Amino acid sequence: MTDERMGERLWAALRRLPPGSGVVVRHRSLPAAERRALLRRIRRIAQARRLTVSAAGLWGAQHGGRTPFTAAAHDRREAIAAARAGARYLFVSPIYPTRSHPGAPALGPRKAATVARGLGVDIIALGGMDARRWRRLRHLGFTGWAGIDALTP
Repeated sequence: MTDERMGERLWAALRRLPPGSGVVVRHRSLPAAERRALLRRIRRIAQARRLTVSAAGLWGAQHGGRTPFTAAAHDRREAIAAARAGARYLFVSPIYPTRSHPGAPALGPRKAATVARGLGVDIIALGGMDARRWRRLRHLGFTGWAGIDALTP
């Protein structure tokens, strides 16, 4: 997950991702031309490193379908709406308590797994995730996991 707070750390984070990982571009506050330029630069790096690139929310949909877009879901209603809107990846969160959303109630692994089951989208676990937690819940139907603190140098 990228955003403006990463600054130049973004490039180091991209280099640390293993091939097959994904990058969700979330630089929403940048002017459109700067966002497009940033997305092009990220795509070049991603192609060379075999990473998947998607854009967060409807910002991704506005790129003419060239960049798959993501959506977040905190309950079944949001998951259904996102799938109907054409989201390719659905971030179900928060699975566990997370520093980025202090005090937000965590779904827990089993409840989170039911939020998007059967909707035909890739389900990504988000919220307090790390590699150890991923190993404990990957059998529940999630395609992968995402993190901010777990992956940022």
